[in-house]
Amino acid sequence: MAGTSLLALIDDIATLLDDVALMTKAAAKKTAGVLGDDLALNAEQVTGVSAAREIPVVWAVAKGSFINKLILVPLALLISFFIPWAITPLLMLGGAFLCFEGAEKIIHKFFHKPEEKKLAREEKLKAVLDPQVNMVSFEREKVKGAIRTDFILSAEIIAITLGTVAAVNLTTQFLVLATIAIVVTVGVYGLVAGLVKVDDLGLYLFNKPNATTSSKWAGSFLLSLAPKMMKFLSIAGTIAMFLVGGGILVHGIPALHHLFETWAVNFGLLLTVLNGLTGLIAGVILVQIYNLVKKLKHS
Repeated sequence: MAGTSLLALIDDIATLLDDVALMTKAAAKKTAGVLGDDLALNAEQVTGVSAAREIPVVWAVAKGSFINKLILVPLALLISFFIPWAITPLLMLGGAFLCFEGAEKIIHKFFHKPEEKKLAREEKLKAVLDPQVNMVSFEREKVKGAIRTDFILSAEIIAITLGTVAAVNLTTQFLVLATIAIVVTVGVYGLVAGLVKVDDLGLYLFNKPNATTSSKWAGSFLLSLAPKMMKFLSIAGTIAMFLVGGGILVHGIPALHHLFETWAVNFGLLLTVLNGLTGLIAGVILVQIYNLVKKLKHS
C-alpha cells in the first residue's frame, strides 16, 4: 500500500514536471521578442563604463533583476488567483507598451535631427572623460537606470508567461513563472557579460605578446564583430517587439485574430507579418498620442 502511494506520488511529480517543462518552453517562445530587446538594452547600458568595471556593473544590474522578479512573480500569482479576468487587459497593456517602445526607437532613429544625436553623444563622452565627474555616482545612475528598464521588461515577460499558464493550477503557474524568471535572468545577464567582453577579448588576442597571424586575425575579427552584434541585437529586438506586441494585441481582439487567421489559412507566415504590421501601426499611433499629450501638458 505504501509502495503504491509512493509510486503514485512519483508519477504525479513526473507529470507536474512534464507540464512545467512544456509550458516553460511555450512561454519562452512567446517571450523571445522581449528577451532580444532586454539583451540589447542591457548590453547598451554599460556603454561609457570603464572596461574594468563592466562585469561589476552587469552583476549589480543582474542582482537588481532578481529582486524585480521576486516582486513580480508573487504579484502575478496574486493577480491570477484573485482577479484572473485582469490577465488579458494587462497583457494587452504590455503589448501596447512594447509596440510604443519599438515605434519610439524607430522614430528617434530616422526622424530626430542628426545634430541632436551628435550633441547627446558628445555630452555623454564629455561626462565620461571629465575627471571632475564622480564615476561611482555615474555607475550608480547607470545601474539604477538599467534596473528600471529591466523591471518594465521583466513585467512584460512575467505577464506573457502568466497568460500562457493562466488555465492551469497555482502550483504549476508558480513553477513555470519561477523557472522562466531564473532562466531569463541568468541567460540574459550571462550573455550581456559575454557581449561586453567580446571587444576586450579581441584586443587581447590582437595585442598579446608573440601574437601569431591567426591570433591577430581573430582579434581583429572580434573587434569588428562586437559593434555589429550590438547593432543586430538592437534591430532584431525592435522587430521582435512589434511581432510580440502586435501578436498580443491581435489575440486580445478575437474578431481581428479570427480575420487574420482566415487570411493566413494557406500562408502561415502571413499571420506573423500581419501581427508585426499591427504592432507597428499601433506603436506609431501611441507615440503620436503620447507626443500630443506631452505638448498639451507643456502648452
